[in-house]
Amino acid sequence: MDENIDIKEYFQIIKKRLWIIFLITSIAIITSTVISFFVLSPVYETNTTLLVNSDKPPGIDIITTDQINVSEKLAITYGEIIKSKSVLEEVANTLGLKGGYKEVAQKINVLSVKETQIILISVQDTNPQRATKIANAIPKVFTKEVKRITKANSVQVIDKAILPTQPIKPNKVMNVAISAMLGIMISLFVVFLLEYLDNKVKLPQDIEKHLELPLLGVVPNENKGKKGGK
Repeated sequence: MDENIDIKEYFQIIKKRLWIIFLITSIAIITSTVISFFVLSPVYETNTTLLVNSDKPPGIDIITTDQINVSEKLAITYGEIIKSKSVLEEVANTLGLKGGYKEVAQKINVLSVKETQIILISVQDTNPQRATKIANAIPKVFTKEVKRITKANSVQVIDKAILPTQPIKPNKVMNVAISAMLGIMISLFVVFLLEYLDNKVKLPQDIEKHLELPLLGVVPNENKGKKGGK
């Protein structure tokens, strides 16, 4: 019975300050909507994949397990070379990017696919055309650079980067939904905090609840009765 009374009191507290919940949640939703739709620039992503080949001994056409293992290790090494300043600086110069090496480095992510000879290059940019150009320029520059450095092994492009049509972020709907949930949680915290800090006695039952004193009687409001009689 007491548990039901407590739950009822919680709902009464929420109902009493429902305007606070509505206000804070509305502010959170409006703020998130404005930022997601009008402030944040959409980011596009495109990918290109490279295959690392290891040199085969003359007269042998079959690729052995050892050669595959070597290629896997080379893929990791080549992934680091792709992110090197010499490669990315050349890419920036080729495409005329004013930010140079640092601009390209911030836009790319290089991943060696585990237990394969494949390198995945992802490029994110607010301009889809620029992202595609960077992704397709990297293999060309890298191929020349890796031959200069290692003087062996070849790299082939499996998939060229294509022009992305849909941005990957921001996820506008998700941002608004998360903001709404946060707004509700924060507003509920504020409502119960205000209720906790409010020590005013408003009802006879509050005397027993807060002061732990027995209630002997209630004095009727005579002014209220006179107003009713009129």
